[in-house]
Amino acid sequence: MKRVINAIKWFFSNPRCVFWLGMAITLLATFLEMIRSRNTNFFDYHDASMMFWSGLSPYNMEYVETRHIYFLYSPIFSVIFAPIFILPQWLGPFIWNVFNYSMFTLAVWTLPSQLAPYRLKMFLFLLSTLLQSIFCFQYNTVVCYIFLFAFTLLERNKPFWAILLIMFSALTKVYGIVELALLLCYPKFWRNMGYVILCGGLLLLLPAINPAFDNVFVLYQQMFDMISHHHSDTDFVGILFARGLKPWLLPNYRVVQIGVLAILGALFFWRHQRWGDFRFKVQVLAVLMGYVILFSDSPETHTYIIALTGYQMAFWLQPQRNKFDWILFWLLLVNFGVLPTDVLCPPAIHCYIHETFWLDVYCMFFAWLRIIWWAVGPTFNTIK
Repeated sequence: MKRVINAIKWFFSNPRCVFWLGMAITLLATFLEMIRSRNTNFFDYHDASMMFWSGLSPYNMEYVETRHIYFLYSPIFSVIFAPIFILPQWLGPFIWNVFNYSMFTLAVWTLPSQLAPYRLKMFLFLLSTLLQSIFCFQYNTVVCYIFLFAFTLLERNKPFWAILLIMFSALTKVYGIVELALLLCYPKFWRNMGYVILCGGLLLLLPAINPAFDNVFVLYQQMFDMISHHHSDTDFVGILFARGLKPWLLPNYRVVQIGVLAILGALFFWRHQRWGDFRFKVQVLAVLMGYVILFSDSPETHTYIIALTGYQMAFWLQPQRNKFDWILFWLLLVNFGVLPTDVLCPPAIHCYIHETFWLDVYCMFFAWLRIIWWAVGPTFNTIK
């Protein structure tokens, strides 16, 4: 028995073993979802890209009624997706999932050296949630690793490439735009804002390489119209829908989103003397990654890969963690890593716990508040 325990410890302390375990699950999950025709998100990406390159718009109700799904990504996405779109349909889903799993792993393992001692711990904590996102062919994995790559590039004094990634994320799925706030923490802010305008302009014009459209900005207008009419009666997994808060927050969700962002901005400027500190920048990044999910009007459980990744960076960099912090840590692991995983927990149990108590959302919300306290509270230890 002792040998078995030691073998398990050795396996999970070896980054290569953990990586290949995740890769094996990624391949198996992709295969199972394909043979059951449940890779609807991938079909959405593929079909919308096919229409774009054929000179047709996917931003209409005919597309929705035919495929029973909205395409809510910009034409820029259809351009970037082209290398996968041209692959055989049996191969594309595998390339998509393997590539995104590998890039997320690389993003974690190339984080700045201050986070090097915690990379494996972070990856193990996030692995189950990551695989849930992979299982659903989600784009949130891409958004998450772009957050990480952009932050690492900023720390390595490569702002142009960082901003290019941020703008690509922001112009395909809006979550990433909040990372631009971090530019205030780095030198040559106005030069970097010039990069923002340059990269944004180039990316917006990128779909013009398709000669089938005379004016690609008509597509953008159709996309905005589609997003504004997109609605659902579903209770999504966010604080706006949480039991006890929904009657007050959801009817005023835009006011809540803007109000919370204004408070965060005020706190950020209040602690401007901390902007140069590495730990503070990580905490700000974690707060932003948590905000875009917790206060989104359509988050799902696997979307929390973004919020949990930010939380993990802030958690392990914190020099002191009390019992409350560790309780939140384990509750988050159980609520996002164990309960939503069908092979670890029957779906009925997960649904009952979530829909009855909303423990997952409330735990993430309190962890998010804790990060804010670490960032702006009176006790602060610098790290270079």
